[in-house]
Amino acid sequence: MEKKQNNSKFKSFFRRIGTKISDWMDKGNRTSVLFLAPYIILFIVFIILPIIVAIILSFTYYNGISKPEFVGLDNYIYLFTQDSDFIKVILPNTLLFALIVGPGGYMLSFFLAWVLSQLQKWPRTILALIIYSPSMTMGIAMSVLWKIIFSGDEQGYLNALLLSMNFISEPIQWLQSPQYLMPVMIIVTLWSSMGIGFLAMLSGLLNVNKELYEAAYIDGIRNRFQEIFYVTIPAMKNQMLFGAVMSIVSAFSAGAIGVQLSGSNPTPQNSGQLVVNHLEDYGILRKELGMSAALSVILLIIIWVFNRIFTRAFREKEVR
Repeated sequence: MEKKQNNSKFKSFFRRIGTKISDWMDKGNRTSVLFLAPYIILFIVFIILPIIVAIILSFTYYNGISKPEFVGLDNYIYLFTQDSDFIKVILPNTLLFALIVGPGGYMLSFFLAWVLSQLQKWPRTILALIIYSPSMTMGIAMSVLWKIIFSGDEQGYLNALLLSMNFISEPIQWLQSPQYLMPVMIIVTLWSSMGIGFLAMLSGLLNVNKELYEAAYIDGIRNRFQEIFYVTIPAMKNQMLFGAVMSIVSAFSAGAIGVQLSGSNPTPQNSGQLVVNHLEDYGILRKELGMSAALSVILLIIIWVFNRIFTRAFREKEVR
């Protein structure tokens, strides 16, 4: 009897949902549904379902061959109590890297977008393409340009420059030294951080109503800093929020950069090891997919928390 009642409840629930969807489509929204359907399907298949599977696998021991074995919270307990590399090195590295690259890249994106918005159309277009292009050619530029610049021998551009100026007496191993690898990673990531968030900010700056500036100067604004703070930023909150979200996601999801620069995984003394690298270590090298899934869930929660902080900050400013 209980099973029949539960089945009837589920059937009535889905029947109500189907009725609401059909009513909504009958109101002339079929075209909207048709256009949104590909995105919704892809979003569910490649975003929602992988997240659900990762959460489920995070509570199991799974090596990719045998059947997943439910272990409860053992994976999370192990990461926070027994995995000393994760607590002492990898998590602090990730937070340090993200807290410098995220806000740094965000402010740099806004500054460069604001500078370009002051130029004429053709110079602005050319410079925007030049600034945006590193985000598209990151892997190639990493191997061709930055490894040559930070090469550890005398032929490396930076070492050759410092040696010629007598700042150093012998070449520095920039990419193999734990002391220098993280700063190099931050510099390279900031250089390539002018991505879609930068373009969104530039678009927002170019579409701010010019009459707002005229009204602001009549009300007492006297310089460009006040103009940016009181007019420009409030007028492009959506683009600013989008840029903040993209900066957060890209900063926390970075991982390949340290491995590509140093040429090894793990990086020398884990100096450039981030959560994504640790995730790959468990999932690909050790074949512990349950532990890897637990790390991915932790990373997802961290990104969500920072995303909520930025979202709430912009909404509070909007209310004021």
